Amino acid sequence: MKVLAIGKNYVLNAEDLKTTTKSGKQLIFSKPESSLTKDNKDVAYPAFTENLVYEVELVVEIGKTGKNIAEADAASYISGIAVGIDYTAKDVLNDVRESKGPWDLAKGFDGAAPISPVKAVSNFADLKNINFDLKINGDTVQEGNTGLIIYNFEEIIAFVSQYFTLEPGDLIFTGTPAYGTGQIHKGDHLQASIEGELLLDFKMI
Repeated sequence: MKVLAIGKNYVLNAEDLKTTTKSGKQLIFSKPESSLTKDNKDVAYPAFTENLVYEVELVVEIGKTGKNIAEADAASYISGIAVGIDYTAKDVLNDVRESKGPWDLAKGFDGAAPISPVKAVSNFADLKNINFDLKINGDTVQEGNTGLIIYNFEEIIAFVSQYFTLEPGDLIFTGTPAYGTGQIHKGDHLQASIEGELLLDFKMI
């Protein structure tokens, strides 16, 4: 299976969305399957970083094989939606950026992608109006709604399928809200919800 992700994909408010120019060149990166942590298992804080940054994201699960998918057909390829965390070892990322190297070590380490159970897409009446949020130690740190997404699910699927054959079980992290990302610490308790339903619940250990 493939784990793909998109960067810088939300605006702060509806006015920003109106004035955002879309080039069509989406920022896509990948994570290995071994970066996933499922079943609400706790995540070990990686020893190689002193600056671990969290981003809560909705995750699209692909339900059937497709290549060069038309945007108009893309929603039919979605089988489910989950909520996940895209972790970045920011100090490692800064180092590799200086040498213009790949992001793999900063984004693809073990535990870099905790993900909730997947909810069937039939549970969502409108893909362009899904609320999600992240609490850390009981405090809400991020809130998002897909109405503020720059490239929506269909546009992401159509774009990435030009380069990758999408297959059942593939996961796409679709971007984080434009505010609220920050540093995570050992011992922190993370809880992420979709439409108020707690789906992701784990601790950094």
